[in-house]
Amino acid sequence: MSLLDILDQRRSVPSRQLGAPGPGAAELERLLAAAIRVPDHGKLAPFRLVAIQAEALPRFGSALADLHARKDPDAPPSVLEKDRDRYTFAPLVVVVVARVEEDHPKVPAQEQLLSAGCVAYNLLIGAQALGYGAQWLTGWAAYDRDVAALLGLGDHERIIGFVHIGTAKEPAPERTRPALGDVVSEWSPAP
Repeated sequence: MSLLDILDQRRSVPSRQLGAPGPGAAELERLLAAAIRVPDHGKLAPFRLVAIQAEALPRFGSALADLHARKDPDAPPSVLEKDRDRYTFAPLVVVVVARVEEDHPKVPAQEQLLSAGCVAYNLLIGAQALGYGAQWLTGWAAYDRDVAALLGLGDHERIIGFVHIGTAKEPAPERTRPALGDVVSEWSPAP
């Protein structure tokens, strides 16, 4: 299958539809090594990855639910249960972290964020190439500084997303894609 075929077939598999098995140690190392081969102006490596696997997954979900309950005592039990359960389906979650140097003299913060975003996307494509399903999720936890602290992130780091990876229990759903004519234009200089 060519790379374009993989891109043509790319779909997010909802995290609730992911299960074991996930990538083994050798596949995971290959996947992560491929994921970090991204555009990186200035060779800053403005990203890092935190893998959450096995018994750590439900503990992480419980920690998020507890944190959410402390922050919002009126949060409905169903919302807290969703926080808790979200990390019990896929056997692997990779947290993609952007390490942004806001005042870098040559590389704008946006370029650093985009580089980290490319890492998350490469994880999706790489997982698919290995025969796994994946979904990139954010939600409140991706933007919360207490969650960042729970993961050991520094002040200059932020979560780009949680990439859930595992074996798809059913075919990934297709969704409507935009028509090229709606999103592609061609610029030409004024006469």
